[in-house]
Amino acid sequence: MLLGDLGADVIKVEPPEGDATRGWGPPWVGSAAEGTRTAAYYLAVNRNKRSLRLDLSRDDGREALRALLRTADAVVENFRVGGFARLGFSDEILRDLNPGLIHLAISGFGTRGPDADKPGYDFVIQAVGGLMSITGEPQGRPMKVGVAISDVASGLFGAVALLAGLLARERDGARTSERPAGQRIDVSLLQSTLAVLINQAQNALVTGKAQIRLGNAHPSIVPYETFATADGEIAIGVGSERQWARLGPALGLPGLAADARFATNGDRVEHRAELIPILAARFATATSASWLEALDAAGIPAGPILDVPAAFSSPQAIALGSRVPLRHERLGQVDQVGIPFELAATPAAIRIPPPMLGEHTAEILAEAGYAPDAIERLRTAGVT
Repeated sequence: MLLGDLGADVIKVEPPEGDATRGWGPPWVGSAAEGTRTAAYYLAVNRNKRSLRLDLSRDDGREALRALLRTADAVVENFRVGGFARLGFSDEILRDLNPGLIHLAISGFGTRGPDADKPGYDFVIQAVGGLMSITGEPQGRPMKVGVAISDVASGLFGAVALLAGLLARERDGARTSERPAGQRIDVSLLQSTLAVLINQAQNALVTGKAQIRLGNAHPSIVPYETFATADGEIAIGVGSERQWARLGPALGLPGLAADARFATNGDRVEHRAELIPILAARFATATSASWLEALDAAGIPAGPILDVPAAFSSPQAIALGSRVPLRHERLGQVDQVGIPFELAATPAAIRIPPPMLGEHTAEILAEAGYAPDAIERLRTAGVT
């Protein structure tokens, strides 16, 4: 989807029954009676794509895919390891079809090791990748993140790597004046999840110890968490000593910065159990609005805890264009989350809504060189 936002012509090749996420509802958009019922989940990640319904278990279906691959810049697949090759699209065959093709393969556990053949879902990967162990309250159960973050991170890493592959192909071709060389790129949900552990991973590598759950607190920065107020809860993050010096006066605790126990961030981490109750007691004495006003005035990062509708309705989100109106010909209004990057000279854009299953099949096959009667034959035979 990100590549589509950036201008790529993305063809989504779907099996006859369609992408499984079309059925991951409720909530739904469309009508079951009219055959248009579609899960909001699917709508979240499929804009700027054209849908080709294709049965790759059939010879004619595989030949149609070969026709597309001969002129494609890239192919992205997430079969279990070896699945694409078993369908007749091994690395060697792909190179013969199109030497310049970038092949991005996304798997659950990678292509080697004892778990390589296992299927992988985001939820399971969050568990075995260590992420669940550091998410949740200290005395509570390990918890998943509220979105499929392992899937999201894998998609992001895949898009970055694919763009790097395209750039390398063009640069190498320009230098050698030879036919551009494609390459295979492998991204796994497990390695992507381990990569996004960032500081928690490094802490574990340095100490050799398991990191503990801290709820909304930060393992290496204090204070950096949520606090209950007289009428709600707010989040604050004191990330520098300059901010720490301003926090005490903003809270009406002018002597706080002079307390030797809390002089540096390292001291505050070591004396977390003494500092946090002092701050918690003070925040409980006034409303969220009053504290946020005082913290904003002092230049202390802070904010209210908003639910998702409120987050999209905030003045700042509105100013950024975070909700993009979009209408589908059959589904009606399918507003989208705004594109998270802005390019000054070549702006990204939401051009087409998430497609219905097979919506562009005839169009895509015609572009691949199929005559109208051949397209109809494939449809009648159930290949498309």
